[in-house]
Amino acid sequence: MIQTIATTPFDDQKPGTSGLRKKVRVFQQPHYAENFIQSVFDSLEGYEGKTLVVGGDGRYLNREVIQIALKMAAANGFGRVLVGQGGILSTPAASHLIRSSGAFGGLVLSASHNPGGPDEDFGIKYNVSNGGPAPEKVTDAIHARTLAIDSYRILETADVDIDMLGTNQMGDMIVEVVDPVAGYAALMESLFDFPAIKAMIAGGFTLAFDSMSAVTGPYATEIFEKRLGAPAGTVMNGTPLPDFGHHHPDPNLVHAKTLYDRMMASDAPDFGAASDGDGDRNLIIGRHCYVTPSDSLAVLAANAHLAPGYTAGLKGIARSMPTSGAADRVAEKLGIPLYETPTGWKFFGNLLDAGMATICGEESAGTGSDHVREKDGIWAVLLWLNILAARQQSVIDIMADHWATYGRNYYARHDYEAIAKDKADALMAALRDKLASLPGTGNSGGTVKAADDFAYTDPTDQSVSRNQGVRILFADGSRVVFRLSGTGTEGATLRVYIERYVSPDGDLTLATSDALAPLVAAAQELADIAGYTGMNEPSVIT
Repeated sequence: MIQTIATTPFDDQKPGTSGLRKKVRVFQQPHYAENFIQSVFDSLEGYEGKTLVVGGDGRYLNREVIQIALKMAAANGFGRVLVGQGGILSTPAASHLIRSSGAFGGLVLSASHNPGGPDEDFGIKYNVSNGGPAPEKVTDAIHARTLAIDSYRILETADVDIDMLGTNQMGDMIVEVVDPVAGYAALMESLFDFPAIKAMIAGGFTLAFDSMSAVTGPYATEIFEKRLGAPAGTVMNGTPLPDFGHHHPDPNLVHAKTLYDRMMASDAPDFGAASDGDGDRNLIIGRHCYVTPSDSLAVLAANAHLAPGYTAGLKGIARSMPTSGAADRVAEKLGIPLYETPTGWKFFGNLLDAGMATICGEESAGTGSDHVREKDGIWAVLLWLNILAARQQSVIDIMADHWATYGRNYYARHDYEAIAKDKADALMAALRDKLASLPGTGNSGGTVKAADDFAYTDPTDQSVSRNQGVRILFADGSRVVFRLSGTGTEGATLRVYIERYVSPDGDLTLATSDALAPLVAAAQELADIAGYTGMNEPSVIT
């Protein structure tokens, strides 16, 4: 029986850059998840009888919301739902499944790199038929509907056993529980030279991959250990846990410190990597050599032709505005376009669909290509392994060669977390108020050449996105960027991006902290961070 349940709106269901993210206890409120899911369906047209993909990263509440989503999809007229076995689907695997199955769209249940557990975070994101996150016109419509919703539809029926592969009937809708790994692993094998990587590993090359007790464990075990022949135990923390083992599944130098320490030890493996809660981010560390996400994007773009899936070359490179300009220099040398977009993978989707870009990346450890419409952690690791197998060099030697060719972009991101939202908004407003007066002035970072609030005109449809981050550009090519993040669930996060470029004939061996110290001081002078936030040091430096 289809039930129509009366409800009232919640005023806090505006999707951020990657869907709706809130504390688990917020989602556990009666009608909360149902309201948002119904608002998604009410914002769509033409899905009757079509296929929906549903899955998530295995975090706390994942299974319960999957059952709600299945019953609501049946009540709203979908013809078929594909759900990952055990409720598991990494975000890039969900994107691939949407694309390969011809699905109308998908619900991805994840709060990405945010912590999991009963007192932590949960999220729901809608992806469209190209496999990518819903564009702003769709998320705006969803938000508008959340403010007006007065009922939702749900099928009164038993739960589906999502641990058993096979086909089930739910009302008039078919539910197929599918292997979440097999199709994605086959896609990876089609893009990369698995025999060469396997031979490198068989020849003594060692690696370590930290799945952070999150969704990539089954994918990494199948690909790295079973298909590429890495020894058992190569994949660490390989079982997805609802609370990620009480750890924060964010692959950076703070939360993946165990891996970092191992890679800096005298007996370190040749290569180390990690991925996050939902499998779309990556951390790359060679023996005694951490690779920043911005540098990783540049190296992958410069060497992508070494992998079978990219032998034809790249159509273009896209990066988010806060990401360093390292990839710009690669694009210039390759003679291909470089697109600078706002933060959020959905902005890359239009470029990929239009065939204008092949590889995309963000400083927040997300890298990917046109094989799916999401960033993809394991894809980035495999491309690195393919490059290492082809070049027969270490990570540290590849980085040295890259900097000697293109110069080095010294780069760091300082995060000030859980700031009172009114304080964060006041800081950004004060910065914006003085942008016009900054050019020509001096501070610890040097002379300000230009200052603006980044706006982006999408070359595919001419849509405009404004207020995407304050940029302070210095005469020597350095820059400081200020932006409020939309991925947290408590307060606001101020992100300060600091970058200094040194040409190939300059000093390429400075400690990053030393290279950036004057710009760090300039950021404080420009924004009075301590005054507005009460914080003398950032919460996290990456």
